[in-house]
Parts: sequence; C-alpha cells; structure tokens
Amino acid sequence: APPYQRPPLSKAYLMGEMEEERLWLRGAEFYADNAITLKLGQKVTAIDPQAKTVTVGTEVIAYDELALTTGSYPRRLPAAVGGDLAGVYTVRTLADVDAMKAEFVAGRQLVIVGGGYIGLEAAAVASKLGLHVTVLEMAPRILQRIAAPETSDYFRNLHSAHGVKILESTGLERLLGDTRVNGVRLSDGTELPADFVIAGVGILPGTALAEAAGLQIENGIKTDEHGRTSDPHIWSAGDCASFPWRGGRLRLESVGNAIDQAEIVAENILGAAMPYDAKPWFWSDQYDCKLQIAGLNTGFDNIVTRGPDGDSVSFWYFKADTLLAVDAMNDPRAYMVGKRLIEQGKSPSKAALADPATEMKALLKA
Repeated sequence: APPYQRPPLSKAYLMGEMEEERLWLRGAEFYADNAITLKLGQKVTAIDPQAKTVTVGTEVIAYDELALTTGSYPRRLPAAVGGDLAGVYTVRTLADVDAMKAEFVAGRQLVIVGGGYIGLEAAAVASKLGLHVTVLEMAPRILQRIAAPETSDYFRNLHSAHGVKILESTGLERLLGDTRVNGVRLSDGTELPADFVIAGVGILPGTALAEAAGLQIENGIKTDEHGRTSDPHIWSAGDCASFPWRGGRLRLESVGNAIDQAEIVAENILGAAMPYDAKPWFWSDQYDCKLQIAGLNTGFDNIVTRGPDGDSVSFWYFKADTLLAVDAMNDPRAYMVGKRLIEQGKSPSKAALADPATEMKALLKA
C-alpha cells in the first residue's frame, strides 16, 4: 500500500466504516507530480554511510541526505506461551488489520492481552460488533503506565457498561490450542475460551537498520535538536527517533509527533536550522467517547478533576502547582485550553480550575 495513516486502523477501518483508499495520505498523482518514486513491497536491507548508499533488494541507491522514518513495531507474545499459534494478532499495520477483520463476527469470544489504548480501542470495536470481549491486564489497573487512576476508572467503567470484561492484576500463563488458539490460561490457572486473541503489549522503535549502519541508539535512533543522527547526512523522525527535550531525551509514539517532527526535519534537510520543540498531543476514540490528551504527565503528583458535565469530564495533571498535562473526555474546550496553557508554560489556579463556575476562557488569563 502507499503511505497511509495508522490511527483509523484500530477504529473506523477495523469497524468497517472506512475504505482503504481513505487511509492513503496522498493520491497516486501527488507522487508523480512531485517527482517522488515509491518503492512498495520492497525491503531496505542495508545502509552504507561511507558510500552514502541504501540497498533495496538487489538495487543500490545513492543518496545525498537520508531520512530514517522506520517507525515502531509491536511486541509479540513469545512462542513459548503460544504466541505463534494461528488466530493471534497485533494491531499495527494495514496488513495486520486486514488479516483479522474476518474474525470479528458477532457472538465470538475475543481475548485481548494488554490494557493500553490500542487494546481498549480494539475492545470497543469488537463490543460494538457483538463479540464477547475479555481484556487481560497484568498491572493493577488498565492504562497504569500512561494515565492517572481517574482516567483508568473512567475507561474501566465505560467498557464495563458495554459488556467488556476487564481482568486486572491478571497475567497470561499461555495460549491454548494445537495449531490455532482456542483459549487462554491465566496466571491463576483459570482457563477462558478464545476464538482469537489480540496482543496489545506495547511497541518497540525500529532501530535495526540504524544500528547495523553504526548510528548511535539511545531509546531509539539518537538525534540532535534538528533531527540529525550521529551521521551528518542521516536524519530521523517519528516513533523511531529520540531527541533532546527539557534537559533529557524523549521518544514519542504518536501521529502528532510523527507529522510535526518530520516537517521540521524536512526543513532542516533543505538547509534550515530549526530546533524541534515537541508539543505532545494524543487522542483515542472508544464507543462515543473522544479522549484528547495535551502534554506529558510524567512526574505528576496531583490531579484536579473538572466536571463531570453531562458526558464531559477532564483530568488535569500537576506537579506541585505546575500544569503538565490534561486528559479531556468529550471536552474539546478543556483540551484546547489545557494545550494552550501548557504550550505557554502557564498553570491555572487549581481551585479555580476545579470550580465549575469558572469559565474555561478565564483560565487562560490566570
């Protein structure tokens, strides 16, 4: 397939609400009109930084500047626990989703391993299509690595209301079946039926080519603030790249970062010297809930809740009195105000924020 957008894969495309062509970033004429040659279905096997060449199959292509946007790939369940059985899937690529779509038949049993956003989005689609869904999460709560308990509670309640069974503090001992999965055995010995299984247990940066080429790796392909790697003629952006951020290094796994960082890197390849100043944002669609996230909540020590107001609520992450991030459920105004405050380095009064009488726009003037 030509370059395509991933976010709808676990949402509208899996649901059958979007045709493949609508996933494509550009039509075929765009590439022809802009002298872009697509080499689809071919694997890059080597980079030679000294010769400044890339090997694609049997072809060796010379470059002046090279951009590595190799993204990330999903962790898979080990073969030792049955991860190599038929009927075990990940949700990452168009091919992944195409392979599993026929499994989504009302009345079937789906077990999802991992209670992160990808697993929960798949659970929402499956539930809406009439499947019986169980989510296994080894940690004490879903979303534990990436969200506050308040957000975990919100989505646990949302899924429970739609009939999804969520088992927390529950590990997977192994998948059952001879050649195809037909069940799972949990860490406590309980066995559950499963017509198919989805593994949503995280992703890893695609660094193999960069490592083989001798580039520096540090939680991804190490780049400077301009997106340049340890080789002056090789650049990187997206899920695979780590970059300087607030005195440390950061690697973001989001479509927002992939777009924003790639635009800056492209400018710099053309001669600009624009530092990349990441402004993290994310989103997730589950049932009738649209979650929008601004900022990064790393290091938070207290939460302010605003709402609920109807089906809208937002959770604001603070470190002491400094605003770090906001999770906004069905509340685009809270998301936009929070995003603006974070980008401006401003922190509202927590008392005013929690007071429903305080207008959102008033927080921007604090």
